[in-house]
Amino acid sequence: MVRRIMDDTLNTRPQRDSEGTPLRIFLVEDSEDVRDLIVESLAEIGGVRLVGYAETEMDALRHLQQHSYDVLILDIQLKQGNGMSLLQALARSNTRRQSEIKVVFSNHVSPTYRRVGVQCGVQHFFDKSSELPLLCDLLEELAQQRAGKAGRTSSSNNSPQGPAQAGGI
Repeated sequence: MVRRIMDDTLNTRPQRDSEGTPLRIFLVEDSEDVRDLIVESLAEIGGVRLVGYAETEMDALRHLQQHSYDVLILDIQLKQGNGMSLLQALARSNTRRQSEIKVVFSNHVSPTYRRVGVQCGVQHFFDKSSELPLLCDLLEELAQQRAGKAGRTSSSNNSPQGPAQAGGI
């Protein structure tokens, strides 16, 4: 039943962005409660859209190799596989664009995981237990940057600034 609600949210949630293409987010999280919390949080941010989610490393890899996204949010520990192995597989596949932003949202944000994550292209790490508001700040800022870029022709630095930096590397 909860999965059906989440699927309905993915397919029917009205978009709050009126300025162009929403920031497409793909979520890799095996905890249904955490997924629901993130989906609820995303619904409050204009200009973002959850385009899919996966609970396992293999499901995520299959989806991500065939579909585009702008932001990948992933946990490290999954029921099957783990987020770091997923990042390494994506790096090896050479099918990803440089503009895709990778964010770790996990209870496991040790210096070792951060070091490996950076090698795999992770730009931001957030602790699940306390930094959901910072993750939301980052996503809101990225959505605003995307909306601002729609009318501009000059290139600008794509690295987030401001309050979201606290969860960065």
